[in-house]
Amino acid sequence: MSLLQETPPPSAGAPPPARSRRPRAAGRSRSHQPQAYVFLTPWLIGAIGLTVGPMIVSLYLSFTEYDLFSEPRWIGLDNYVRMFTEDERYLRSVQVTLVYVLVAVPLKMIVSLLVAMALNTKVASSGFYRAAFYAPSLLGASVAAALVWRAMFAEGGTVNELLDSIGLETPSWVDDPGYTIWAIILLAVWQFGAPMVIFLAGLKQIPRELYEAAEVDGASAVRRFWHITLPMLSPVIFFNLVLEAIHAFQVFTPAFVIGGGRGGPADSALVYTLYLYQAGFEDFEMGYASAMAWVLLVVIAIITAVIFRSAKLWVFYGDRA
Repeated sequence: MSLLQETPPPSAGAPPPARSRRPRAAGRSRSHQPQAYVFLTPWLIGAIGLTVGPMIVSLYLSFTEYDLFSEPRWIGLDNYVRMFTEDERYLRSVQVTLVYVLVAVPLKMIVSLLVAMALNTKVASSGFYRAAFYAPSLLGASVAAALVWRAMFAEGGTVNELLDSIGLETPSWVDDPGYTIWAIILLAVWQFGAPMVIFLAGLKQIPRELYEAAEVDGASAVRRFWHITLPMLSPVIFFNLVLEAIHAFQVFTPAFVIGGGRGGPADSALVYTLYLYQAGFEDFEMGYASAMAWVLLVVIAIITAVIFRSAKLWVFYGDRA
């Protein structure tokens, strides 16, 4: 007789067998919430005291006239009206910044992608080249790098002498209004190491079989780049584009140093953040500078949102390929 036949069935009035109850995951998570908030307290204090609090204060100051020495005086929207209707230097700073962003960001992206593609091939001492190309990015927006760059592009500097030796006579880049912004753009493009490393990591994730199949079908190098590399690399391009666009709008140190601290000749290097600094800490118009800062924040937020919204048209992920 089997075991099932030997076991008597439960009687009708007998209670059901007890089941082991496991503690709910939600209950466990709630029991750990106090400890989590204890560990988050330093970050919360820093975020509120150093980020959220100053942002709220600056928003209030943007509607006031404040010179850092007397009490703020409420003036409503006068600072914002002045920016767009009366202040010619503000409009000039917007123009210079747009030129910088629209030129520096695409050039930096293109150079970093081309170098990453070159390093992705089997080249001897590729590790050395990767480190050498990445090294300028370690300097960041440092004063030392900007000072060296200013000396190189000044009259009698390395760049002028090199161009003169091949028959291209140019004036001092840092003293000519038509050249100053280009010296700043070239400095930004020279520091292409960070996006290059990200591009290189993305290139290594593309299956080699796709290129081999395309070669068998007779696809040229241009077609392979256009139909394989770019679509497969589009998430990485999107990531780099967002970061570089945000960083470009915040450029300050190169423009300050190369432009001589005042925005260069004829305000040719007067980027937005440099004029904001001058308004707040040189002219002591902190209310006006706060209004400028909030306009910059809104513009960066809008541009970032546009990039994210457009991503569905040109960014292809694995589940959508």
